[in-house]
Amino acid sequence: MTLTSGVDLEIVDYLYSAEKERREVVKVTDQYPELTIDEAYLIQEKLIQRREKDGARRIGLKLGLTSKAKQEMMGVHEAIYGYLTDDMLALEWEPLDYNKFIHPKAEPEIAFMIAEDLQGTNITAEDVLRVTKYVAPAIEIIDSRYLNFKFTLPDVVADNCSSSSFFIGSKWMSPRVLNLADIGMVMSKNGQVSQTSSSAAVLGHPATSVAWAVNKLGEAGKGIKKGDIILSGAISEAISFEPKDSILVQFAELGSVSFSCK
Repeated sequence: MTLTSGVDLEIVDYLYSAEKERREVVKVTDQYPELTIDEAYLIQEKLIQRREKDGARRIGLKLGLTSKAKQEMMGVHEAIYGYLTDDMLALEWEPLDYNKFIHPKAEPEIAFMIAEDLQGTNITAEDVLRVTKYVAPAIEIIDSRYLNFKFTLPDVVADNCSSSSFFIGSKWMSPRVLNLADIGMVMSKNGQVSQTSSSAAVLGHPATSVAWAVNKLGEAGKGIKKGDIILSGAISEAISFEPKDSILVQFAELGSVSFSCK
């Protein structure tokens, strides 16, 4: 479809108010079934601009659909990306307030700390590792604004890929001293193992996922910047949590990250 004047801003208002008011809404494609991925990214950009107008600051990116199984399930051939803003960063030592969310889920991630600007359309995983000063264990809290977490690909892209909050663990390591292609991960809830996986689940190597994002941004003349935090993609299925739950993600060699919910 071609968005008529003002429709994109109506969708931005629709999604932004749902987030602010912490309420579920029906997916955008129920009203605009021909919404394309390219149009969804334009809506996402304007949604982030709205957040910036209200005082938020972009600090990086998050990747989604970074497993081949997820891509096949959604009928797509590539990942998706959304933006991280400074107000999404949560602190491990402070309980997460469940009332700030609609129906949150936790995903285990590896975060990349970028030390140099990087832009282009032929960027490789090696290029990403070259500009990455540290990697760290991370948890992303996803919280789709859509009813029952049900959406199409354009819907989730427009909704900034369900971005909501994230934690970064305290152990930061140079990627050059790790085998990032195969780091084991265990995610537990209230002391019980919920998920096990490996960093290989993220497009075979998390840096490959980040390189994809840089190349995708490069098509629009954009890139990643010094100081950015990049969440490279979920290493396993997300798990739901409730007040009084605690989540712990442990990585071989890379350490752990956790949070409790109030």
